[in-house]
Order: sequence, then C-alpha cells, then structure tokens
Amino acid sequence: MTLGFRRQARWPFTPGVGADEHLAESLRILRTKWGEVPGGEQTRVRSEDLLKLSDSELLRTWTAALAESSSGAAYSVRGWYHTLYSDVFHGKKVLEVGSGLGFDGITFALHGAEWTFVDIVATNLEVVKRLCKLKGVSNARFCLMEDLRSLGDLPTDYAAIYAQGSLINLPVEATRVEAKALLAHLPVGGRWIELAYPRRRWTHDGRMPFDRWGKKTDGGAPWMEWHDLKKIREFLAPAEFDVVFTLDFHKYDFNWFDLIRRA
Repeated sequence: MTLGFRRQARWPFTPGVGADEHLAESLRILRTKWGEVPGGEQTRVRSEDLLKLSDSELLRTWTAALAESSSGAAYSVRGWYHTLYSDVFHGKKVLEVGSGLGFDGITFALHGAEWTFVDIVATNLEVVKRLCKLKGVSNARFCLMEDLRSLGDLPTDYAAIYAQGSLINLPVEATRVEAKALLAHLPVGGRWIELAYPRRRWTHDGRMPFDRWGKKTDGGAPWMEWHDLKKIREFLAPAEFDVVFTLDFHKYDFNWFDLIRRA
C-alpha cells in the first residue's frame, strides 16, 4: 500500500522547457497566491487591500506590522538580521527576489543600501513604491517579474542577491532555472543570501508532498519545498560558492544561508 504522504508531488508545468522556458506559467500559478503576503508575525494581508488605505493609514499599518515581526519577542524572527546586515549592505547594490511589503528592503535602504525590489505581483510593488515615497527612500528601483525576461534590464554588478523565503515556492527544477537568470546579475565576490524552510520542519510536519506542505505552512501556497546547503549548491551550479555561514533559527522554523561567489 502506498501511503498518501509518500505520494510524489507534481508541478503542472515542466519548468525551463517548451512553453515555460522563462517560467511564465509557473509564476502565473504563484501569482494567484502571493498577492497575499505576510503582514506581521502571524497575519497575512492582500496588497490590493492595502492600496485602498490612505497614506497615513498605510504607513501606520506597515510600521506596526514591521515592529510586530522584528522587535521585542519577535527580534529572533526578523530583527536579528536587520541588525546584522544593515552595515553590511550600506552603500551596496542589492537585488531582492520577492520583496513582499518591503519590510527588509525599506529597512536596508533607509540604512544606505541601493535596493532593487523584484516581485511577481504588481500590487505588492505598488504598495512598496508608495511606502518608499512616504519614508523618503529614493535609492530604490522596482522590477515586476512577469517572467525571467523581466530581469534583463537590471544591472549585472549586484553585491548581493537576497531572497527571503521566495525561492522555496517552486520545485527545485524551476528554482534552478530562476537561479541561472539571477546569477547573470551577481559577479564573483557577490553574496547569495537566502531564508528558507529546513528539512527538519518538513519532517516534523509529516513529510507531506510539497504541494500540500504549501497549504499547511503558508495558507494555500501552491508549493513549498525545503532547502539545505546541498540543494542550494546544486541549483546554483555551475557557479561555485563558499559559505560565509548557515543557521537554523526560531526553533527550526527557518534556515539561513549566506554564501559568497568564487566562480
């Protein structure tokens, strides 16, 4: 008998070939979910709803949500890496893949980073644009990733590519295609910084297929796949990276990878 949780999860498109050569269909699937984004440590909001708020309401809502997920008891969720990277990114050009509501990007831009917000959902970027204006952030650019070709006009000399939980939303075969496109913008010496979910969390949740795991972990995500260092090295290949550090944190809910490109 084959147990249900042993079922092989399948993605409806073969990434990187045929009609989905540039991940257009894969990103279309993700777009049905990811206009709903984390709005704090425990809440989710739709960016299209945030756009209906007045400037003062939007700024107040965003500021409260950032504090909820990065200060006090929640410092171990987001605040620690804001402290760690604010100086690291100062004066550096950083590309963020999946910027959501800009909690990280706006924070780092306010500390002097030159930030590029990349997202697959137009309303997410519209919220971030408004917030940047309200916060006085001028050292930012924005890229709506309709498919991988949308990255073509971005600079090729980023000091870091930064992905906060965005690259675990596709099968690793698709992530490999996306990573190849992203790496065209990261020279030798650049950092690859990624937040993911660890295998330990997936095991604790019952080793369910990745299409079902997305529904459990992220409220209906079409896909969620754990990453570890071996898997990341494989989808970044043939580019080669040294490890700055890796970390499991927040009771093994998340893992963190900071790598530096050497070839």
